[in-house]
Amino acid sequence: MKKIIPILIAFAICSCSNSSAQKTKFTKKALETTLLTPEGSQMAFKDIVKKAEGKTVVIEVWASWCGDCVKAMPKLKELQAANPDVSYVFISMDKAADKWKAGIEKHELKGDHYMANDQMKGVFAKAIDLDWIPRYIVLDKTGKIVLYRAIETDFDKINATLAALK
Repeated sequence: MKKIIPILIAFAICSCSNSSAQKTKFTKKALETTLLTPEGSQMAFKDIVKKAEGKTVVIEVWASWCGDCVKAMPKLKELQAANPDVSYVFISMDKAADKWKAGIEKHELKGDHYMANDQMKGVFAKAIDLDWIPRYIVLDKTGKIVLYRAIETDFDKINATLAALK
């Protein structure tokens, strides 16, 4: 019995650490989920990722109503200015397309824009383990995830990741 307890503890630690491990690719569910384009059509997330292949990509998941997202905008603009060769993809969790489009215009967001069809608790959000916005995901030129979970306080980590990919 004395030998079993340390083994069970070690197993529990390994199980917990694996659940928060850095992901290097999106789930099939995430890739198959469609997002709304500004033109009103639907586009599969896999096609959004494929469209950016060959470029380093920063994906920001945000919403026009999100105070932390708005507070992070100046840092995002600094990131874009320091990394003009990087592609930026914005995925909104807004509930209404008019609010989403107004937010893009108001904050002068430069990049490709999409909106989740079912917001924060929907299929896409669950498929990318969304628990907070703004959320940043960085992809390398092959489409591999190199930074899966960054938030508005992680711009140093995002910058370091982008610098390492140059």
